Amino acid sequence: MTGHDRRAAGSTRPDLVVIGAGIVGAACAYHATRAGLSVTVVDRGPISGGTTGAGEGNILVSDKELGPELDLALLSNQQWRALADLPIGGTTFGRAVELETKGGLVVATGQAPLDAMQRLAGKQQALGVEALAVPAHDLREHEPHLAGDLAGGYLYPQDMQVQPMLAAAHLLRLARQRGATVLPHQPVTGYLRDGDRVVGVRTPQRDIPSGAVLNAAGTWAGELAALAAAPVPVAPRRGFILVTEPLPPIIRHKVYLADYVADVASDSAALQTSTVVEGTRAGTVLVGASRERVGFDHVFSLPALRALARGAVRLFPGLAEVAAIRAYHGFRPYCPDHLPVIGPDPRAPGLHHACGHEGAGIGLAMGTGRLVAQVLTGDRPDIDLHPFRPDRFPEVPA
Repeated sequence: MTGHDRRAAGSTRPDLVVIGAGIVGAACAYHATRAGLSVTVVDRGPISGGTTGAGEGNILVSDKELGPELDLALLSNQQWRALADLPIGGTTFGRAVELETKGGLVVATGQAPLDAMQRLAGKQQALGVEALAVPAHDLREHEPHLAGDLAGGYLYPQDMQVQPMLAAAHLLRLARQRGATVLPHQPVTGYLRDGDRVVGVRTPQRDIPSGAVLNAAGTWAGELAALAAAPVPVAPRRGFILVTEPLPPIIRHKVYLADYVADVASDSAALQTSTVVEGTRAGTVLVGASRERVGFDHVFSLPALRALARGAVRLFPGLAEVAAIRAYHGFRPYCPDHLPVIGPDPRAPGLHHACGHEGAGIGLAMGTGRLVAQVLTGDRPDIDLHPFRPDRFPEVPA
């Protein structure tokens, strides 16, 4: 019986409870309701109250090495683009969530990183990624205010930008239009069981029986998995973003240094910064990216912000005269092998996961949601889920 049939028969038990009202949970709820499933979304806080609310909104293929994450990024990129013209609230989804198909420009300060970029781009191109070489003397045609001593770069037209809190809110809005229920400020404290099977969640306010449960709890996903005796090693990785005063449009793309790719893939717990600079529709410039594993430490880090400012001025010297008006930080859901956890958990039947996307959650959310919905409805997933399986970490005690 389909989810539509069950609703017609008067069932009050949802087919799926989604734990997490961030971008990944919202995308999963959207795709699940689109597939005909009845859905309830619960979150310990408000919509986008975690990592999503502290993100830049990256939808990138440019920073993905060959492998399953690039496959997921390409699938997700297609899904984001397919939503752009969908009517919503008197406008389109793309306009409502500030979806910008601005493209990314990756630049190198020397020949060695440029050679590494060329090798990566060649491999990406073979899988359908658009990557266009930009010689040093042409960089300013794309970004007139760039520093003049860069070695060259690559332009990635498929890279996009979105306002992540708006995106999550509107995806949940679309899910609610198909009957979904969203319950913020209701932390999951345990699971309902039928033998070994997970058949719902428990919150301080209520028990919610369901056909299946999806752990999309972001940086708290490890805790939620442990509650089900099905641990996954998701941990917080802190990052800061610096915000400038509003400016006339001076930065056309998302611009970042080639070392960003290596830093994202690093296992180091120490502070790392790699320059990422982009403008917003409001005129402010966002400067990232830092990363460090310090648990949920909220202490303001001047060393991180100074490093971000230096990197921004290195790429765009004119920013030296621009005031920074604020900074904020968030915690990315980090997995040791830098791949998200997606799919059913054989250790706890009825429990599924969609977590551990680290800083790529915005970009990978729509593809993740589609895959989760395909599994739940018995359809063949668009890509192989084996690399993302929840029980792939034998070092994690059961």
